[in-house]
Amino acid sequence: MADGVLELDPLPSSTGRRMEQVITAVRAAIDHGRMQPGVKYSVYQLADVLGVSRTPVREALLRLEEAGLVKFEARQGFRIVLPQPQEIAEIFAVRLALELPAVRKAATLADPALAQALAEQQRLMHSAAAADDESSFAHHDLGLHDLILAAAGNNCSRAIVKSLRETTRLLGASTAEATRTLHDIDREHDPIITAILGRDPDGAEAAMRAHLVNTGKLLVQQAVRGDHDRADVVWKTIVN
Repeated sequence: MADGVLELDPLPSSTGRRMEQVITAVRAAIDHGRMQPGVKYSVYQLADVLGVSRTPVREALLRLEEAGLVKFEARQGFRIVLPQPQEIAEIFAVRLALELPAVRKAATLADPALAQALAEQQRLMHSAAAADDESSFAHHDLGLHDLILAAAGNNCSRAIVKSLRETTRLLGASTAEATRTLHDIDREHDPIITAILGRDPDGAEAAMRAHLVNTGKLLVQQAVRGDHDRADVVWKTIVN
């Protein structure tokens, strides 16, 4: 049923959600070359090597299929599909369209409650960066952007951005350590927060734009394996 050999470590005993653990294991296997794009694997095979039942494996693969990282085939087979650079550029084009007006509105409406919430998220991000905890940092990063979108009062935009960020997470699209450190990413958020708290819509928009464009371009460059000319063409075609 499967063409590829899987040599993965069994999942450790845990009370956590097995589906999320399987997603993490598959992402790590792809990153370390233990699962190859285009090679056919099976649900049964993956469940056996991870030492878990097939149910959380199927659930994890369905989530990864929704994100575009997995393609199912007949008889419980699946293949890994690497993200296309244009998909990543499209995600950031939508994020720019939604998050720039949101951050302007948040800066216009900034109140003590929002200021306190943003300061707490900033503190949590600083702590996660100092501990080099990428998982916690990503969680608090998402929380910060969600606070800004919530303050703008558009729940539809908020849900769309959350979904898009989940897609990039499942794709494994992260610039942390590959092209910049958690401290680098953390520092990009500081001028956004400063501008919101200073009730400076123009400054908030400019800082958010710089952050999103920088992140999006780096992720597109990673997707094209460092081909900067192709990355520029993809970005300018879709975003500019």
